[in-house]
Amino acid sequence: MDRKTIFEKVDHTLLTQTATWEEIRQICDDAIAYKTASVCIPPAYVQRAREYVKDRMAVCTVIGFPNGYSTTAVKIFETEDAIRNGADEIDMVINIGDVKDGNFEKVESEIQAIKAVCGSRILKVIIETCLLTEEEKIRMCQVVSRAGANFIKTSTGFSTAGATFEDVKLFAEHVGENVRIKAAGGVASFDDAEKFIELGASRLGTSRIVKLAKNEAASGY
Repeated sequence: MDRKTIFEKVDHTLLTQTATWEEIRQICDDAIAYKTASVCIPPAYVQRAREYVKDRMAVCTVIGFPNGYSTTAVKIFETEDAIRNGADEIDMVINIGDVKDGNFEKVESEIQAIKAVCGSRILKVIIETCLLTEEEKIRMCQVVSRAGANFIKTSTGFSTAGATFEDVKLFAEHVGENVRIKAAGGVASFDDAEKFIELGASRLGTSRIVKLAKNEAASGY
């Protein structure tokens, strides 16, 4: 698989608590240079990043991040604010406690409400696979598919583990035809990226792929 194909599926990501504007600006520059799918950044930087990249790059941000237990009203407000500030794509975290309670109707209703705010913009639903049983993951594939979201996403990258090949394979077997898959956290190499894509992922949430390419370029590889 050529590198261009991989870069086109990368959401070039920086979501650390210590992220500075200079670091955000740099990943925007790198995303544009490598033609990634988007930059995925904290909500506080969305407006500034939009003004900086203009129409050269899609801007993605996160909602209810990373724990997912904000109320639906708060998540809706966050989404509306992000869109006003120029976000093209929204990655929301589900309320994992609702999943553990078996309250899948509430989870589905929340996703539907946020998708209604997003309209034609892309909505990705983070289910935090490392905290769920296999049965819960399968149920969430069904919930996300019914709710009308564009993507199901494995992980925040802030919990106990990130994406696994097994989870992406499981998603591919259980999501609806209109739902795509995003693997996030743990995409550590071009080989990883290629395998995740082959298993069914069409987006990769990672900062490492571009960093690897930059390091190779700097070393004259």
